[in-house]
Amino acid sequence: MELTQNIPENLINFILGAVFSLLIGLSQRRIHSLANEVGHTFGTDRTFTFIGILGFILYLLGSGTAYLFMGGGLILAMVMGISYYYHIRDLKDFGATTIFVATITYCLGPLVLTQPLWMVLLIVVTVLILTELKETFASISQKFDRYEFITLAKFLIIAGVILPILPDGPIIKELTITPYKIWLAVVVISSISYCSYLLRKFVFPNASIILSGILGGLYSSTATTIILAKKSRKEPRHLQQYMAAIIFATAVMYVRILILILIFSQPLFTAVWFYFLGLFLITILMGAFILFYKNKSLAVSDLEQQVDRNPLEFKVALIFTALYIAFTFITYQALRVYGTSGLNVLSFIVGLTDIDPFLINLFQGKFGVSDRAIIIATFQAIISNNALKMIYGCFFAGKQSWVYLVSGFLLIIALTIVVIVLV
Repeated sequence: MELTQNIPENLINFILGAVFSLLIGLSQRRIHSLANEVGHTFGTDRTFTFIGILGFILYLLGSGTAYLFMGGGLILAMVMGISYYYHIRDLKDFGATTIFVATITYCLGPLVLTQPLWMVLLIVVTVLILTELKETFASISQKFDRYEFITLAKFLIIAGVILPILPDGPIIKELTITPYKIWLAVVVISSISYCSYLLRKFVFPNASIILSGILGGLYSSTATTIILAKKSRKEPRHLQQYMAAIIFATAVMYVRILILILIFSQPLFTAVWFYFLGLFLITILMGAFILFYKNKSLAVSDLEQQVDRNPLEFKVALIFTALYIAFTFITYQALRVYGTSGLNVLSFIVGLTDIDPFLINLFQGKFGVSDRAIIIATFQAIISNNALKMIYGCFFAGKQSWVYLVSGFLLIIALTIVVIVLV
């Protein structure tokens, strides 16, 4: 510590600026050498180091003012412009990445002198990563179809435009339901579905049957069960993998619901996370047993288009909103007229539909019921939904699937009943 205190601050700043500039220059040399363009580019390691040092010197000589620095930047821009002109003329290459990277390097001197070190490091690391990922970005862009940016725009509208402008006042005095809370539920579900969609489309485009089931469970374990069951009829030689994937999709459902609990009710999360973790692990073990029982190969999935469909259609958001509002009023009336017993009956009925709107209503705690009643209703809805998936799977996959699905889901349902007893 004493040694560093005796070193002049500007010396440390100069070394940092020169080293950062050199790193960027070395990155540029590597990129251009791979493309055989070292002799046809504006500069590489030494040039970029000198550019960074020049920016440091001019800003320092200007005593904190930007006039000398701006003048030097103007001269540098003229030099780079001339180089860019001949680069286009000789190589017919209009890429300007090197020019912009050189401009950022020129700004490193003032950044080192005026900004905290973490900010400078963040900028340098970002430049290095973006320049090195040129081929990766090109590969990703080839996977985009004409609707991908429309999908992204929809998500930004749903999460960043509509949500902040909605009022957070109650619509009805008896309920704490507000437009903001309604749309917040839509945003949360859309975010989970969108992440599953992106993983399936861009990260794991040729996913195995098992991975397709896992990713599908993030979106909808019921829809995934139907799709996988239908596919198993067409590929009976991979029956065990499809059945295991259905069980894995259900395991991921527990993770999805636990995420919803964490977002909407942290105290409830503290009370139930170990139950969900236990059910998740047991369901995973059940799926693994089905997968590896006299089965050693893993096939690649060729699922129907439903798995890759856009999860952010406004029609889907409107349907979810309608279900959310409907379950709010139905749950309120069931509790008002029949009390907790009405909630219990309703939870089993809800399992035959989309359980997420109903569960989010409970997690937001707008009905004044105890945490224990919410936990029991949650697991009862899960039991009903798992029973529905078992029926769907057996119906669409055929009799050969019954031994896997009936045994698997009955065990999961039995363990969930045990959890209810323990709550």
